[in-house]
Amino acid sequence: MISVVIPIYNEGELIHRLHREVADVMNGTGRSWEVIYVNDGSRDNSLDLLRSKHETDPKHVVVVDLSRNWGHQAALTSGLSVARGEAIVMMDGDLQDPPRVILDMLSEWDKGWQVVVAERSSRAEGGFRALMFPLFYKMLGFMSDYPIPLNAGIFGLLDRKPLDSILNLTETNRYLPGLRSWVGYRTTVVYYDRADRAEGEPKQTFWKLLKYGLDAIFSFSYKPLRLTLFVGLISASFLMMFCFILVVCRLLDIGLFGQPVVFGYTSTLISILFLGSAQLIGIGILGEYIGRIYDEVKRRPLFIIDKVYRAPADSA
Repeated sequence: MISVVIPIYNEGELIHRLHREVADVMNGTGRSWEVIYVNDGSRDNSLDLLRSKHETDPKHVVVVDLSRNWGHQAALTSGLSVARGEAIVMMDGDLQDPPRVILDMLSEWDKGWQVVVAERSSRAEGGFRALMFPLFYKMLGFMSDYPIPLNAGIFGLLDRKPLDSILNLTETNRYLPGLRSWVGYRTTVVYYDRADRAEGEPKQTFWKLLKYGLDAIFSFSYKPLRLTLFVGLISASFLMMFCFILVVCRLLDIGLFGQPVVFGYTSTLISILFLGSAQLIGIGILGEYIGRIYDEVKRRPLFIIDKVYRAPADSA
């Protein structure tokens, strides 16, 4: 069986088209399949539409209804936890990830690859997102301590073995593309052109994308901490040189850079402001790590499922 996991949040205007395109592709594979729609606390009619799809085709449609909105990564994880397939495809529900690419993924899986990553060769977004996404992936590539494929989101295929390895990880602040790389296994890449949204507005706000980006960086890199130490050492070196120059100027009773002697005001103010800024940056970086440690030690569940709409196993 092939499972397709799709998180849904206020996508009522897209669900009919989304399911039609996914079903057309999966029926064309000649394999047993299921599509798992995860209703992540939608406030529109998404759940009613998904339940209607399940009632129409209970053999292929599974609906996971979460108790509230838990976020994109948690919703995906909940869908992965109920997937029964030997290969599992993750994709978004806005049709920016073309369902036809699933055929290319299955072809690579048949060749023996256990993880297939769909990497974007181009993007259709414009405006602020078109500017920020390439910048984010360049920063992630520099910061990450692990080889995470760039220009790749959650769209991809997992064999059952790497999926089970990911589900055994209990961390709260999840970045699934990073976890997919971290667990290893034989990995290949397929390329596709990412389309713009088929309908409606993006559901990921700037602040949600910012948290997503911070989870990606701070969950897979110690470089921000090392960078703080590096900045501190460089700052200390410059300050030592500056102090030496000030002492020499004071002993020779000459002004710095040929200016009249000013006793302490400028150097003290600059030093305080510079060191204060460096300390605040360092504390902020430490705070990001400590906040994530706080989330982990609470050991709260990543999601809570209210109900699963699924046909009995013997009828699948």
